[in-house]
Amino acid sequence: ARPSVHLSPAFHEMSKAPITICVTGAAGQIGYALLPHLCSGKTFGPDQPIKLHLFDLPIDGVQTALNGVKLELEDATYPLLKGCVCTGDEKVAFTGVDAVIMLGAFPRKDGMERKDLLEKNCSIFKVQGDLLNTVASPNVKVLVVGNPANTNCLIAAECAPNIPKKNFSALTRLDHNRCIAQVAIKCGVPIEKVTGSIIWGNHSSTQYPDINHCKVDGTAAKELIKDDAWVNEVMIPCVQKRGAAIIAARKLSSALSAAQAISDHMNNWFLGTPAGTFVSMAVDSTGNKYGVADGLMYSFPVTCKGGEWTIVEGLSIDDFSKGKMKATETELSEEKTMAFEILKA
Repeated sequence: ARPSVHLSPAFHEMSKAPITICVTGAAGQIGYALLPHLCSGKTFGPDQPIKLHLFDLPIDGVQTALNGVKLELEDATYPLLKGCVCTGDEKVAFTGVDAVIMLGAFPRKDGMERKDLLEKNCSIFKVQGDLLNTVASPNVKVLVVGNPANTNCLIAAECAPNIPKKNFSALTRLDHNRCIAQVAIKCGVPIEKVTGSIIWGNHSSTQYPDINHCKVDGTAAKELIKDDAWVNEVMIPCVQKRGAAIIAARKLSSALSAAQAISDHMNNWFLGTPAGTFVSMAVDSTGNKYGVADGLMYSFPVTCKGGEWTIVEGLSIDDFSKGKMKATETELSEEKTMAFEILKA
């Protein structure tokens, strides 16, 4: 038999053109945790060179910190990183980009109502959507992470009519991964044995973590667990409130796990989901078969192939699930109404 030929990483590197990735809010702790994923090939593939456009607020201290990150990227000598631009100018950040990971958003402060938070974020995501519409690659893929992520994503998509709605998504993969972790811990199995968790709806405490279609090494998870009280009273609230638990413990929001989830989300979106598996992404609900109102950014189970996501159809939904899915839909519809009123004002 002829020996197999192993091409050097340098050969693969030369064979693909770089893609340009913009990260907003890049000076923050999630950005710091995310960049190694992007630059090492973990996110977009081990043979995919990238260029980075790192954006953060045009404030001296923030830009100084951002440039400090650039110095570290230089020192990390990533072979796949072919260039890095740091900027406080959104137009520079978005020009010609193939993907945008929007970490930046106005954070909720003590005493703020949801409407106050939406007002602050509407202005941010309207500007960014308008700019994406004019200067980004026409097939740019946009992932919104900054909260309220689903509705921020909807605003950006609404303000970028030249970019297909299917090219916008919001992150619920962290919740999805949290759900898988809880099932794996409960069943005492390795993480990779658990598939088929679903996050329905909003990335908020109304989200519905659903394990009715979850499998552990091919067996239905609920058959193994045999404990509906644990599912409904322990696992679901745990996933819904995990972010708050991490803030209480670390005095900082999730960064390490958020970065992993962003990397997972973009990897599946660009390179596909493994055969026979699905993941959770918040995407345009229009035309879905689960009775969710059209025109929302709602988290569904999806498969990805060729850079496109498809909502998984035909999953059975029990009455308990229908109630949970409706509650999170109601919250998203309320957020949409508020946001669109602010945009029209």
